[in-house]
Amino acid sequence: MAASVDAGPTPADNDETPDMRPERSVLVVDDSRVQRKILSALLKRWGYRVLEAASGAEALEICKADTLDLIISDWMMPGMNGLDFCQAFRQLDRGGYCYFILLTSKSEKGEVAHGLDMGADDFLIKPVNASELRSRMAAGERILAMERELTRQNRLVSSTLAELRTLYDTIDRDLIEAKKLQQSLVRERFKDFGTAQLSLVLRPSGHVGGDLVGMFPINDGHVGFFGIDVSGHGITSALMTARLAGYLSGASPEQNVALEGDEGGGFRPRKTSDAVAHLNALVLEEMDTEHYFTLILGHIDLGSGTVRITQAGHPYPVVQRLDGAVDSVGPGGMPVGLIAGAQYEEFSVTLSPGDRIFVPSDGITECPVAEGEMLDDAGLRDMLRVRADAAGEPLLESVIWELAAKCGTQDFPDDVSAILVEFSGPD
Repeated sequence: MAASVDAGPTPADNDETPDMRPERSVLVVDDSRVQRKILSALLKRWGYRVLEAASGAEALEICKADTLDLIISDWMMPGMNGLDFCQAFRQLDRGGYCYFILLTSKSEKGEVAHGLDMGADDFLIKPVNASELRSRMAAGERILAMERELTRQNRLVSSTLAELRTLYDTIDRDLIEAKKLQQSLVRERFKDFGTAQLSLVLRPSGHVGGDLVGMFPINDGHVGFFGIDVSGHGITSALMTARLAGYLSGASPEQNVALEGDEGGGFRPRKTSDAVAHLNALVLEEMDTEHYFTLILGHIDLGSGTVRITQAGHPYPVVQRLDGAVDSVGPGGMPVGLIAGAQYEEFSVTLSPGDRIFVPSDGITECPVAEGEMLDDAGLRDMLRVRADAAGEPLLESVIWELAAKCGTQDFPDDVSAILVEFSGPD
């Protein structure tokens, strides 16, 4: 059935031209040539590029070949009616949205709802009033403008996301390399010094972390060790650990704050409390940072088994005797890099053959093992007590394995590190 047009007051009669974007493409579909020409004349006067089709099938072929912004289609047509055409049109693979107006004499709400379900955007009841058509076209223009803007914004977001992905991939590669470099700071995870054996473990919670453990030979009779935990996580904490590693390096003993020269031109251990105080002054005077760190600094006399330690806010070391008895030791102390002139205390523990000291980071003692509960010092002592027969790196790995089992994940919420000092004594 052909649509009729009630011209009413036209834009020419009113001397008004709506603010339409030029060159919008409109397809007019109607089996009545007269009605197509009437609608086309109005649309061209309003600035549209107009295409015509006499049937739904012809219109569908035009839609496949041309880019359209709006479609005005009669509902009742022979063969493929307007509703079937609308449904088929919506199934086409098109780049942008097209606003679809159905012309109909059907005014029942059920019919209109069915048309909307099939993909129509709007309806005009015949006979079509020119002013009402102009208003519906303007509404379609607004919808299309919003759709174009959303598309533009989506492209911008997609482009930004692609750039961010590229940047993230670059950062991720850099972090992987940084992780390798940080892990290389722990050059040896185990070393046998004859009467004593030292083992280390380091597991950052991310690519890089703020924990660091290490050991350094002092002379034939002494070996030093340290555990550091810089506040925070990530790159800045890792950079600070790398800087601090230089102050406790075995490769450059002349720069190691834990050592001092002896009369023979070699080195001997410096009092650990003095070394930590000196490190505190260096950090506050030379490093422009808000980070601070906890520290365990110690050395063992390979002959006597005497271990001298300064604890600066680090978790308490655990001493385990040959008979399996365990006890936490240390005065606690102030972290390094917080207060100028802070004083630190050195304490000593004498190990007998078969005794050992386990030095954890807070990533172990504060690891969540149950709802609202941490492993804490008592939990660590229990873990060591049941592992009295284990030793060296297998003991450290076993502790980490059980910690992951209790935590429920291998991805610990904090960096995990530990030092194990075992004294076997002279032959």
